[in-house]
Formats: sequence, structure tokens, C-alpha cells
Amino acid sequence: MSKLLALISGRLIRLLGNFFKLLSYPFHWLFPDKRFKIPSVSKAKIVSKSPCKVTKIIWQTNYSARCTLPVYLNYLFNRLMSLDFEYRYVSTEEREMFVKQHAPARVYDAYMRLNDGAAQADLWRLVTLNACGGIYMDIDATLVWPLKRLIQQDYDALYLTLDKNGHYTNFFLATAPNNPIYLDTINKIVDNIEQEKVSQGVYHLTGPMVLTDTISDQEVESKSRKYVAIQGTFTNEYFQYIDKPRGKWTHKKPEDLLK
Repeated sequence: MSKLLALISGRLIRLLGNFFKLLSYPFHWLFPDKRFKIPSVSKAKIVSKSPCKVTKIIWQTNYSARCTLPVYLNYLFNRLMSLDFEYRYVSTEEREMFVKQHAPARVYDAYMRLNDGAAQADLWRLVTLNACGGIYMDIDATLVWPLKRLIQQDYDALYLTLDKNGHYTNFFLATAPNNPIYLDTINKIVDNIEQEKVSQGVYHLTGPMVLTDTISDQEVESKSRKYVAIQGTFTNEYFQYIDKPRGKWTHKKPEDLLK
């Protein structure tokens, strides 16, 4: 895949997303109670016989599957870019159940101490991908290229970097099951929770900085996020949290992160 083509595609997709985002303001003004439902499961539309170490499942979660028009359009666009992947949406209740069933008691106990949905999702996504493999994307993430072109057959995992500082991000993760980096990151998150390291917020307690610290001395397959997935293309904080004002993790006070 040409990096230039991915960049051009990303720019065009952002323009398209901004157009629909702009139209969504009058739409939701006219229909303030209108919501769309993201399905819990969407089977692959194309059966691919190509081998792939990364499990062909996309995992997503949010505080509710009922969403605004731009969030739903973002979901539909990503499905078009991943026709040979299965899609699974996991609710808040299902996240807790999954962690309880697939993680050690210590990890589950730490998960239950988290008092923020985004922090819970940080830990859940690692537990899920380590157990089952697949691809996790934040609900506002948008693919810039078809997944089958982004995920090479021999990839055990793919990590995205931020251009501004070179840190790794966790808004997009792709891996085969039983990833030792994920297991180390899970254990570091649990340590952070048990030691109540909340002073620097979610970003350092459960988020990308924990993953960055784990990977720092290892060689991994990585790409800049601009060549894989971008955020805020179709949606923004207003549309994502329209039914939960100030629900984004950035509004959570450090002292309120743990129970």
C-alpha cells in the first residue's frame, strides 16, 4: 500500500466526514430524539480464504449502542472498509462479564474498581484481544484504507504511533491471541489501579502511556496512525456524548477514577 495513497484517502475521507458531520447538526435539531442502533454482531460480508494471524473480528464498545447519525455513519463506513471481518459491539454489562470469564480474579477485581467507562474499556480491550485476538477501534475511529490491505498476513500485531511524540496509541489495536505485550500491559494497568496511580488521569492509569511504556524497549510492527485510522472524522464529542453530556474521559477528575 502506498503511503501517499493512504494520505490522500485519509484527507478525502475527512472531507466526506466533515460534510456529513455538518449536515448532522440540522438533522438532530429537527429530530432531537432520533437514534440509530449499532448491531451487536455483523457477520463478514465476504468470505476470505487468505490466512491471517490477526483474528478477523472487529471489537467496539461505547456507553450505548443507540447513537447519533454521524456515529452510525462512521460505523457504516468502517464496515465498508472491512467486509471480510466480523464485527462485534460489546455493551458495558457484557464488558464486565467478559473480563470476569476470561481474566484472572486479580484483573477482574482491578477492573471493578474503575469508575470511568473509558478506563474500563482500556482494560477490557486488552483482555479481549489477548484472549480472542482481532482488531479494536474506538467508536470515533475511521479506517483510511481497507483492513485487508492494512493487516498483512504475517503480522502478529500492529501498533499505531502518534506523529507529535512517537507514543503508541490504543484507539486502534490489532493482534493475534496470546500477545505477551498485551499481557504485560494488563499487569501494569492492574498494578497502577492497586497502587492508585491516578494523579495523571486515565491516559497514564489505563491508557496509551501504559502501552507505550511496555513497548518502549521492544521492536514491534508499527505505523503512523495517519496511514491506518484517524479520529473525529464523522463525529465529535457533542455527537458521541449527546445523551451523556461531559461523559468523555477528559472531564473525569483524577480523584474520581477509582471506587
